[in-house]
Amino acid sequence: MKITVGDEELLATLEDNSSAREFKELLAQGPVTIEMEDYGGFEKVGPLGTTLTRNDQQITTEPGDVILYQGNQITIYYGTNTWNFTRLAKIDDPTDLQAKLGEGRVQVTFSLE
Repeated sequence: MKITVGDEELLATLEDNSSAREFKELLAQGPVTIEMEDYGGFEKVGPLGTTLTRNDQQITTEPGDVILYQGNQITIYYGTNTWNFTRLAKIDDPTDLQAKLGEGRVQVTFSLE
């Protein structure tokens, strides 16, 4: 999967769960752009515009985790947090991720390579 933020292109590997498969099916219909903003000093979050099946597990996120939150929001973590989440994907190289994601409100496009 490809994640585009401004001029930055990040590659991510999808998880093996039904939520990630549904997300992949959604992306197969075309790129999805989400307006995302910082929350809590450790993530970017934005509304997906649809609801996916949840596979929530108690996990501690790491920088680069792409998470489905409450079934209808996408978060990209640049810090850590422990909660019941569904991991959709992992960014292959999360180096300087917070800087790459930019400040404040940004448009993030998710697409299949």
